Amino acid sequence: MKMDIKTKKLEKKVDDRGFVFEVLRSEQVNAPFGQIFITTVKPGKVKGNHYHKRKKEWYCVLSGKVAVHFVDVSTKEKKKVVLDSKEPELLEIRPGISHAITNEGEEEAVIIAYISESFNPEDPDTFTLKVV
Repeated sequence: MKMDIKTKKLEKKVDDRGFVFEVLRSEQVNAPFGQIFITTVKPGKVKGNHYHKRKKEWYCVLSGKVAVHFVDVSTKEKKKVVLDSKEPELLEIRPGISHAITNEGEEEAVIIAYISESFNPEDPDTFTLKVV
């Protein structure tokens, strides 16, 4: 099976007050509510290097530019997607795909993320697999 990484261009509405764009809608998730979090990545740093067996994740960069690096756990296929806050996109990561985020800019990147299942320290569903 080919690695299936999905991105979706987001419609950014801008006026003299600022901007707005919808990141994720309930019909895209099609599951009980999980967890929303904000994370940052400092220039030259890496976050992630793990995968999930059950959880799906969605990322949207709010500020800065990052590369998300992937390795399919079963096929070892590799892929990379660049996300830039200037062109809002939603990235979906399915279970079984190890992922790592690198900051590709000179400023701290800010990411909003949704994960399909809340973090449980007794059953974290997080497995280390170095990508970068």
